[in-house]
Parts: sequence; structure tokens; C-alpha cells
Amino acid sequence: MVCVDLDDPLAFALLPPPKETAEQRSAREHAEAEARETSEAIDNQIRQEKIILKKKQKATKILLLGQSESGKSAFLKSFRLQYAKDQWLEERLAWRPVIYLNLIRNAVEVLDSLQQAMSQMNKDRFTDKHRLLALRLSPLRIVLVDLEKCLGPGSQEIFPTPHLLSDPPEGCIRPHEFGIGSNNEWKSVPDELRPPTNIGSCSSSKQREADYDQVTNVLCGCKDDIKSLWQDPVVKQILSHLRSRIEDSSGFFLDDVDRIVSPDYEPADDDIVRAHLRTVGIQEHRFMMEADYGTEWIMYDFAGTRSFRGSWAAFFDDVDAIIFLAPISCFDEQLQEDQDINRLEDSLQLWRIVCSSPVLAKVQIILFLNKCDILHEKMKRGVPVRDYFPDFADQKNDTATVMRYFRRQFKNLFRSCSPQPRPLYVYFTSVVRDTKVFATVLSAVRDGVLRRHLENSRLI
Repeated sequence: MVCVDLDDPLAFALLPPPKETAEQRSAREHAEAEARETSEAIDNQIRQEKIILKKKQKATKILLLGQSESGKSAFLKSFRLQYAKDQWLEERLAWRPVIYLNLIRNAVEVLDSLQQAMSQMNKDRFTDKHRLLALRLSPLRIVLVDLEKCLGPGSQEIFPTPHLLSDPPEGCIRPHEFGIGSNNEWKSVPDELRPPTNIGSCSSSKQREADYDQVTNVLCGCKDDIKSLWQDPVVKQILSHLRSRIEDSSGFFLDDVDRIVSPDYEPADDDIVRAHLRTVGIQEHRFMMEADYGTEWIMYDFAGTRSFRGSWAAFFDDVDAIIFLAPISCFDEQLQEDQDINRLEDSLQLWRIVCSSPVLAKVQIILFLNKCDILHEKMKRGVPVRDYFPDFADQKNDTATVMRYFRRQFKNLFRSCSPQPRPLYVYFTSVVRDTKVFATVLSAVRDGVLRRHLENSRLI
């Protein structure tokens, strides 16, 4: 006889029906067994999904910070070359018009200096050759404007909003810069450069290809004149008098005219890393690191101009690491957007702000003291550091001493401003010109960031 708890209404529901036959009982027990198996299967699936979810690694989030032209975009391109090779190869040819844009801008900048000197200096110093060069290279100005229009917007940077440090003059515009529009999708090159993905875009793509072929034809026609302009001794003297070091600037290709001005030119890896496109706003870049069991890395590249720095803080939450790039070669340069501010002083002040942020107190910070190759060239020319940093005093004005001096400046700020003690990883780098050595640095950085990420996720 079965005892039933009268206070439990479910007990009645579980009782076998009255006067149940043996056949009915067998069917009922079979159905109950199937129901139990289904329920156990569902429970097991839920348990397995919880285990997988617990083990699944969240994306590694990295912020790239630093002032404008510190080398952040070159760092990203070097990273993609190492760890996103398929995407890199797909976009290789798309960089050719960007490299041509850089080359044309280089030539026009030198041409501007020549024509300015011809209008202001003793005209006997110049020959018919110089006047003929100025005339024959004038089509490059038209091609430059057309190429910027073809590639997309962003050729001028305007500073209308307040930011972290100090505001530039109202309405200040930085001319002759081309940039990538900002959004939150992967965009290493502008949409205008990408191959068409549908039939409707084929006609516009063919028109762009025709425009780019025209650019190539103009460059091929001006090739010898561009070389003559850059190699001319009088032009070299003018640039030296103006203290212009165009060869130290981003996207310099005047030494590669013979190689790249050709209808069959295909950009080399180093060309793409050197190619310059100014980042506008905030760019999100996603990588699937297959070597790290499919871990997704998300890197945020921020425009480094002073007008955009106020937007950085919104991305400080849930960050695994910050890679801060500081070009130490710019100790004798001023900011483009504010000629009263030394670039390296600005970088140190920006470093102070990042290090002192309470939100980033537990975030791993990696410092790249970048453009050491350019610093070395300045030391060979005898540019005195103490003229710009008086406390350098009478130390030896050579590359090794100056590198140690600036590393000490950044380390001291890090120790004094950090909300709590934490390690600092410092690398001397030449991101653009020493890509093979930089690949080794990237590997060390990747391993360190990944280990810290796994520790934070409690997976090791």
C-alpha cells in the first residue's frame, strides 16, 4: 500500500491511475524512463555549456596610446604582418595609391621650398634647370588634390573641441594631411581602396582603377624630374637652411623613386609599414590569434592629436594592456597643432596622465621609446639635447646616453604617478625602419600580454 502526503498536491499527480492494467503500467513506466533520459541529457548539456563558457577566453583588449605620428599605426601594421597575414596579403595592392600619395606629397613639399627660395633669394643662384623643374613638376599638385579626393575625406584636421591638455587656437587647421574616417569596424585602408564586393560597385571601382592608372602615368612622366629635384645640390642647401628633414618624416619615399614608380609596382611589406595615413578619431582592430588557441585580440588605435585625447578615457574600462608609444627623436621638434609646445615634453605630460589614472591602476603598461633610428641620425649631426632639456646638462651627447636619459625620465614619472606599485616594460624601437628586430619585440609583447590576460581570467 502506497502512503500519500495529503499536504503535497504533486503526490497525487505522481500516483499511478486507479485500476491500471499491466499493459498500461508498462507503457507509463517506459514513457517515464524516456522523460528521465531527456531531462538528464538536457541537464548534462547545460553543465557542458557552463564548463565551456567558463573556460572560454574573453577577448584581449589593448589600447594604443601616444601623440600624433608616434608610430601607432606602423605598430598595428607590423602586428598584422606577423599575426594576420591573410588580411595583410589581401590588402597589399590597395596600399599602392597611398604610397604614391606619400611620394607626391614629398615631392610637392620639396618643390614648395624651392619655389619659395626662388622668390626670396638671389635669383643668380638658380639656373634654367630649376625653373624648368618647377614648371615640369607642376602637374603633381593637381594629381595630389585629385588623389586625395579619390581616396576619401580627412585631408585636413580641425580642432574644434576641448581636450586633455590645452586647446589650440580657435579654427586651427593642420593642412596637407590625409586620414581615415573613424568608425568601430576594422579598417586598415579606406573603403575606396578595397576591391568591389558586389556588381553595383564594379563601375565605380573601374573608374578608380582608371584614376590610379592616370596617377601612375603622371608619376612615370615626372620620374626623372623628381629624382633630379631631390638630388640637386642647391635644393639640398635650401632644405638644410630651412632645417627641413623630410627624410625623417612619416611616409618618405623620395629615395625609392626608381623602384616604386612603375606600372608593375607591387608594395613590399616595408613599404606598407612606412606608408602614412593619419588616424582620425578611434579605430577598432580585431585579430584572431590562431597560435593562441583562437584568442581574439581587440586593439584600439586613438588619434593622438590634442583635440581627440578627451575621448580616450571612455575606453579605459576592462583593459588588459596599454601600449604607449613615445618618439624620443622629437626632442627638438614642436607640435604641429601648437608650435609653442615641445613634442617630447607633450609626450611626457601625456604619459603622466595615463600613468596617474586610477582606472588604469592595475593595467599592464608597455612603453615603446620609438624612432631610435632617427634619434641616432640627429646625434650624428650633433643636435644638442641640453638646448631643449637643460637638465641633460653636460652628459655625453651620444645615442646611448640620450636613450638612457629619456628612459629614466619616463620611468621616474611612472614610479611617482602610478596609484600603486606595478611593473613597467620598456622597449627601444624603430618600428618603421627595423621591422625584423621589431618582430622579435612584438613576440615578447604578445607573450607577456597573453600571460597577464590568462592570469586575470584565472585560467592559469
